[in-house]
Amino acid sequence: MFNGGPGGRRNGPEMAKNFSKAIKRMITEMRAYYVLIVIAMVMSVVSSILSVIAPAMLASITDEIAASLTLDQMNHDIIQNLAFLMIALYTTSAVLEYLEGFIMARVTSGFARDLRNRISQKIDKLPLKYFDRNQIGDTLSRVTNDVDSVSSSIDSSFSTIIGDGFLLMGSLVMMLLTNFIMAAVAIISSLFGFVFMATILKKSQKYFAQRQIELGNMNAHIEEVYSGIAVVKAYDGKETADKKFNTINKKIRNANLHSQFLSGLMHPIMAFTGNLGYVAVCVTGAFLTMSGTISFGVIVAFITYARLFSSPLSRIAQAIGGLQPAAAASERVFEFIDEEEMADEQHINKRVDKASIRGDIVFDHVKFGYDENKTIIKDFSAEAKAGQKIAIVGPTGAGKTTMVNLLMKFYDIKDGDIRIDGVSTKDMTRADIHSLFTMVLQDTWTFSGTVRENIIYNHKNVSDEKIMEICDVVGLRHFIKTLPNGLDTDMNESESISAGQKQLITIARGMVEDAPFLILDEATSNVDTRTEELVQKAMDKLMEGRTSFIIAHRLSTIKNADLILVMNEGNIVEMGNHKKLMAKGGFYADLYNSQFAL
Repeated sequence: MFNGGPGGRRNGPEMAKNFSKAIKRMITEMRAYYVLIVIAMVMSVVSSILSVIAPAMLASITDEIAASLTLDQMNHDIIQNLAFLMIALYTTSAVLEYLEGFIMARVTSGFARDLRNRISQKIDKLPLKYFDRNQIGDTLSRVTNDVDSVSSSIDSSFSTIIGDGFLLMGSLVMMLLTNFIMAAVAIISSLFGFVFMATILKKSQKYFAQRQIELGNMNAHIEEVYSGIAVVKAYDGKETADKKFNTINKKIRNANLHSQFLSGLMHPIMAFTGNLGYVAVCVTGAFLTMSGTISFGVIVAFITYARLFSSPLSRIAQAIGGLQPAAAASERVFEFIDEEEMADEQHINKRVDKASIRGDIVFDHVKFGYDENKTIIKDFSAEAKAGQKIAIVGPTGAGKTTMVNLLMKFYDIKDGDIRIDGVSTKDMTRADIHSLFTMVLQDTWTFSGTVRENIIYNHKNVSDEKIMEICDVVGLRHFIKTLPNGLDTDMNESESISAGQKQLITIARGMVEDAPFLILDEATSNVDTRTEELVQKAMDKLMEGRTSFIIAHRLSTIKNADLILVMNEGNIVEMGNHKKLMAKGGFYADLYNSQFAL
């Protein structure tokens, strides 16, 4: 059962401790955008400086007006110049703030794009064992939900924290320069807000992390149910599926409720703290004015600074609350990016020329286990000559598909060797090995696109004449002519394409590949008897001139194989052709006869 990610489910305190670590990791990963971030920070600094200088102009204007009331004479030129200067300062500050926000939007959108690219590249580098122990829906959730959460939260929060952080520091400096006593009152009153904010941050982060984990579980469940909707309906599993859905949904709701409630407390608490500081500053300023310590213009300017100081506090608190889901989501994204990759192959310099391959394959005392402590393939040795049809049979769990996975280098063998034309697969890259094989599997894989695109998958410059020649060979020409748009018919829009016809399309795809080796893994298990005959004829054409490995439970389909390898519990217990094995009356004969027993 899925346990919430490769690292397993962690407890709340541990996830809460990882908030600062996650933020540091995000900042480190954004190093490609450091130049833009520095430019944005410079703009933010200048904007903040201009914003905090403006109230000093307001103090001068206020003092000038107050003096004119006493002297019964107003210096309009000075007041007008100061007013225009204030307008210029605020306008410039607003423009710089907009540019800073625009640059940060570019940074966050680019960072999200980079994360998706890295995840896409990572998927190609992950071993199959990762997908064996993690559900596809959870991986999809990391690519979609988690990356989107990181992007949207950073976009709204980083700009706020950068801009308001400098505005907060600038306001603090100007308050200290204007009047130390009132500045001390404003700072002390704000400390209560910081204590509350730190407490809430510690308690709420675990719920944000839990929400992202449960969203991954939800995606995994939905993907699992939708991909097997026919089975769910056939077994009346709707109630069970709905029950599991509701359980996960309830967990998401509870995590959302707790996280939003706690993070939502930060804004009103900081707003209250700001207002409390504002009142304290006003009262203190009134006493200082009455005692003649400061002028009326100073208290007007300081009240403005107090507002500039308290507003950023509130917005920063809200931004930190917004960073919490980003931190939780980024943990899951970077956890995926940090997953162990397949062994590096840069040291392998040998390249395989597909055109010169003869087609000989030797399995030399191969040993393998998915778990290091448990060996499944214990001592597998066999030899396939060029052009031979090699059938691998045996009961479920005997290791048939595992041998194919090892041959394709989807997994690395534990001991022994596999050689292709005398060259060890250890000395060949996975890409080179994959280029040598055509695979037709039990589950037909087709993608959203036209019939032509599915047949020529990953090949260019394949003419329609070549495609139709191949379709003739596999028996698809008549079927394609019945489609509304022929080769240009969209696979998803045509409901007349059966499982057998899709299998024939995958066989045609294999013939386009024209690789020297062929693997057929239960290729006829999902079709009816009549369609099986068509598929079998197509496969016979596909196998001509190729070294072929056929995995089949229907033993009647492999009677003409040149060599049959009979596997049981990871070992070859018998080998030979059908006639010899039947005459022997051993394990293979029992398997074959059991399929025709009444």
